Amino acid sequence: MHLLNGKELAQKLQQEMTQEVTELKEKGLQPGLAVILVGEDPASQVYVRNKERAANNIGMYSVVYRLPETTSEADLITKIEELNHDDKVHGILVQLPLPKHINEDLVLDTIDPAKDVDGFHPMNLGNLFAGKPTMIPCTPAGIMELIKLSGIDLAGKNAVIIGRSNIVGKPMAHLLLQANATVTICHSKTKDLPKVAKQADVLVVAIGRANFVTADFVKEGAVVIDVGINRDENNKLTGDVKFDEVAPLTSFITPVPGGVGPMTITMLMRQTIDAAKRKENVR
Repeated sequence: MHLLNGKELAQKLQQEMTQEVTELKEKGLQPGLAVILVGEDPASQVYVRNKERAANNIGMYSVVYRLPETTSEADLITKIEELNHDDKVHGILVQLPLPKHINEDLVLDTIDPAKDVDGFHPMNLGNLFAGKPTMIPCTPAGIMELIKLSGIDLAGKNAVIIGRSNIVGKPMAHLLLQANATVTICHSKTKDLPKVAKQADVLVVAIGRANFVTADFVKEGAVVIDVGINRDENNKLTGDVKFDEVAPLTSFITPVPGGVGPMTITMLMRQTIDAAKRKENVR
């Protein structure tokens, strides 16, 4: 069993990006990321702080708008439209979830697709599904980097995804398909889920239930990617995979924390830099 250490890989990639941003700034281009946080959700506040810190460390232009829970949908859309026209900003991220009185789809549709560094705009999802990705949801993009690190050739491998969200499950399936894996998506209606999961050479778990996947789900030698971030009864961070039970069966497994999470933020930085280079036609 080998740990797929997302924290170490993220640090390496971000060091490379720091050098790249330094060179871009010498050419007069500073990639810029704007993050909008609406409300006081504690987990969202942590995520936004981490994104802000990463952008600053890399040397990017970074701005965070922390708006009150009572912000109206119209005011939020106005702010996004302002950022769409701000030449200093190459990437816009609206931290999810949003308060219940705001239509999430409408908000995401307002972001300029060329600045949609989260990859959630229908145009970017459509490009991904058509096999012509530009902006890719950051968690699946980070997972692909981790799988690459494992050295596994995905061609012909059985890949099983537990979870069908637009944020992870569905885009993950398309990225794995483009790497020539044979893909199965499982969800709450899947019959005999452990039996299906046990066929996986690569198992991606993004179901949002602490310690849901046990040894019964995993075949010997599988690569297991745990996307879950949960709190157990002792308030300790834990994934969707029962790590101590599953890890001995695997060839590679991601820890929680320190696995997928740092790679998600790193891919956000990567896509912001790429968006800036595309806009200014810089190579």
